[in-house]
Amino acid sequence: MKRRLAILALILCLPLTMACRDIPLAELKAEYSDAQSRFITVNGMPVHYKDEGRGPTLILLHGTGASLHTWDTWTSELQDSCRVVRLDLPAFGLTGPHPEHDYSYASYCDFLHEFVTRLGLERFALAGNSLGGGIAWNYAVRHPEQVRSLILIDAAGYPIEKPFIFKLANSPLIPGRLFTTFTPRFMVRKNLEEVYGDPHKISATLIDRYHDLLLREGNREAMLHRMRQYDQNPADIKNIQVPTLIMWGADDRWIPLENGRRFQADIEDSRLIVYPGLGHVPMEEAPLRTVKDALLFLRQNSCAGPRTIIIAPKLMGPSNPPLQLPD
Repeated sequence: MKRRLAILALILCLPLTMACRDIPLAELKAEYSDAQSRFITVNGMPVHYKDEGRGPTLILLHGTGASLHTWDTWTSELQDSCRVVRLDLPAFGLTGPHPEHDYSYASYCDFLHEFVTRLGLERFALAGNSLGGGIAWNYAVRHPEQVRSLILIDAAGYPIEKPFIFKLANSPLIPGRLFTTFTPRFMVRKNLEEVYGDPHKISATLIDRYHDLLLREGNREAMLHRMRQYDQNPADIKNIQVPTLIMWGADDRWIPLENGRRFQADIEDSRLIVYPGLGHVPMEEAPLRTVKDALLFLRQNSCAGPRTIIIAPKLMGPSNPPLQLPD
């Protein structure tokens, strides 16, 4: 009897061991901002961003749960050729929650428009991963006069089978408080293992960063609201009129490669590069390999030509040539 009571007590107390406190913004700023960090108030939010390099402007937009740090290596490689602007989007990183909890794509586009206006950016290239990719192409449709070219990396846009964490967030059986209180580090590690093609590339430092920024005051509630909102209109993708590079991890378990092919089919001036062995965040998992393709595209500022899936050069052999798709 005593043993059963002990086991029951352990089960009842287990959630308490997974409860995590919010981390004050000042504490996170000390750890995750540096001399290049800037803050500007946009729509009531203290937006964390970095503006580095010289040349044509490129804006980098991260995905759900990430931050501007996902672009660290890309920025280092691109800043000699481009002015690279990256930011923590509303609901994430040091920027934190939207005051009205509006995480629709329309709201993100309005926010981005205000941000670029405040920075005086009139014409630029946009690159985005996952959620950031969805924002990028939606913005290009709404503001074609501003967007010079697009880079879509495992971008949101078409209906998908929602990842497990999104299903939990939308389940009527799961109280929202679980997502705003019980977020242990191992859950973050599990999520990263889902979005990386090779889990061995996931370091303790990477897990700590994702976990710490999730615990920023208000971010967990914001994440819950974000996962419960969806307002994409895939029909708009055919209205994209700028040169577009589509980059996709072949082993993406969140947004399948088939969606990358759909982007290519629907955007007239586009090319698709597929990276064998990589997952949902190829620019973070293999930054040097992917940034070379991005830089070549940006220098050309156009990807006109035959529709082709290009297997990443480092993995391409004589028996694995680019695949020509029918028009």
